[in-house]
Amino acid sequence: MLGWALLFLIVALVAALFGFGGIAAGAAGIAKILFFVFLVLFVVSLVFGGFGRGRAI
Repeated sequence: MLGWALLFLIVALVAALFGFGGIAAGAAGIAKILFFVFLVLFVVSLVFGGFGRGRAI
């Protein structure tokens, strides 16, 4: 998922470089959404992965 976010970020940067403002804004918005979804899933996997191991405290 992080790879997709980086891909959309690169598309947004290239579109902005060539002056396609609407496409750049759309791709940047998608990249931002994917990045935050990645962060949420990463934190959830850290929390539940840590509790599921059965470690002694």
